[in-house]
Amino acid sequence: MPDVVVDVWLYGVLAAHGGEARQGSYANVKVSLPDGSTMADLLKTLKMRTEERSITFINGQLSAMPGLQPDLGHILLDGDRVGFFDPRSMWPFQYRHGATMTDEMARAMDVEKDHGLHHTYTKK
Repeated sequence: MPDVVVDVWLYGVLAAHGGEARQGSYANVKVSLPDGSTMADLLKTLKMRTEERSITFINGQLSAMPGLQPDLGHILLDGDRVGFFDPRSMWPFQYRHGATMTDEMARAMDVEKDHGLHHTYTKK
């Protein structure tokens, strides 16, 4: 199978998952994955539990946030850029409503009773 290369940016404490690429508060790594790999495969390769991340973007589109991570099955393509933010890097809730989202995220927010918009988040 041909590989896809994903440009991964890790911010805050998640930079530790970047290994030698860590530059203090961030890391930028190129991750090679087999064709057809998903976000779940990327997380496994990075040795990162999905619960460790907060706001996540794929190619500038919101794909996950605390308590709503519908992107685990998202198939990654060669050249995709993924940004992972740690839970201490919260994005003000009022900006989420107009954000460009992946199809999976838009569908997930539509079925949430509050459309995924919270002022605070708690662990389940």
